[in-house]
Amino acid sequence: MRLKSETSELRSILAINLRRLRAELALSQERLADLANLHRTYVGSIERSERNVSIDNIAKLAQALGVEPSELLKDLTQ
Repeated sequence: MRLKSETSELRSILAINLRRLRAELALSQERLADLANLHRTYVGSIERSERNVSIDNIAKLAQALGVEPSELLKDLTQ
């Protein structure tokens, strides 16, 4: 069961980083979704850790935010 815990933790890290970076750029979820060519409800569900996000969509979000994809998965609490 450790793998499930680790994947949930990664979803949480992604959600935290996505919200933080979006807020730093003063973007709404809707605007970020437009920039990433994703649906706004999808972005919201990522920020609530409800989605298992594909690598392709992580790359789209990172590009829209102007960061490397790895920045969305960095655990900044350590």
